[in-house]
Amino acid sequence: MSRPHGPLYVGVTSNLVARIFQHRQGAAESFTSRYNLKRLVHYEMNESAETAIRREKRLKNWNRPWKLHLTGT
Repeated sequence: MSRPHGPLYVGVTSNLVARIFQHRQGAAESFTSRYNLKRLVHYEMNESAETAIRREKRLKNWNRPWKLHLTGT
C-alpha cells in the first residue's frame, strides 16, 4: 500500500526477502510494478505451500476494510 486508498496486493512466496527486493526494484512487469507498490504491511507464515495458497485465495476475496483491519491500519 503506497498511498492511502491505493491498491492492496496479496501474494504467496517461498522467499519473502527476495520477493520484497524484486518488488522494490520493479524487477518484473506485475501488479506491484504497475501500481508502484513498495511497502510490506503484513505477512503470514504457513506450514505448507498448499496452506499458503488457500489463505491467499481467501484473502483475495476479502473486502478492503477486512484487509485493512488485518494490517492494523
